[in-house]
Amino acid sequence: GLQAGFHAIGDAAVAAVVEGVRAAADRVGLARIRAARHRVEHAEMLTPETIAAFAELGLTASVQPAFDAAWGGEDGMYAQRLGRERARTLNPYAALLRAGVPLALGSDSPVTPLDPWGTVRAAAFHRTPEHRVSVRAAFTAHTRGGWRAVGRDDAGVLVPGAPADYAVWETGDLVVQVPDSRVADWSTDPRSGTPGLPDLTPGRQLPVCVRTVVGGRTVHERPNE
Repeated sequence: GLQAGFHAIGDAAVAAVVEGVRAAADRVGLARIRAARHRVEHAEMLTPETIAAFAELGLTASVQPAFDAAWGGEDGMYAQRLGRERARTLNPYAALLRAGVPLALGSDSPVTPLDPWGTVRAAAFHRTPEHRVSVRAAFTAHTRGGWRAVGRDDAGVLVPGAPADYAVWETGDLVVQVPDSRVADWSTDPRSGTPGLPDLTPGRQLPVCVRTVVGGRTVHERPNE
């Protein structure tokens, strides 16, 4: 009944986790494994087979898009160490979401900064275009996704009765944004009623946190605001 967390980055490590969790499922049953929402931290180098296994076993991919922002791309550290072909396979967020794998975004601070909107931007504007997801999908993975990864289905949204955990941000116009034509864009139609989010186009200023509230108590307030 305990949730396990596995630190697995490369393809061999991820495959070992899948093999072990599948062996556990054979022993105690798939339903018990899925109910525990076991979590894989980083999960950077996946194959179509391991992505399918994550979906089958109910594994949550706890990922850090800032890694790709820092080290991805044709000339980044990943490409220098692994070669460009293998580097292009890293952090396949779109494929994970298409397969139905629960996604939770984080920072791995102090490796990369505590920068939630920068993290959402990094997922939406992934250096490998086919791995990009919509800003809305990345936002959801960094709010509800994080809570659900630890078994809290009642948190991460602002609705009556939900815990009063929220942040107030100063930002410009709110838009519905997808990074390019590879990302599903049906929600950009105003008739969909999809709420807008800050424009996270690279180079634009990110939102500034004005206030943070945890459990109904203000824990951070920007001076003179």
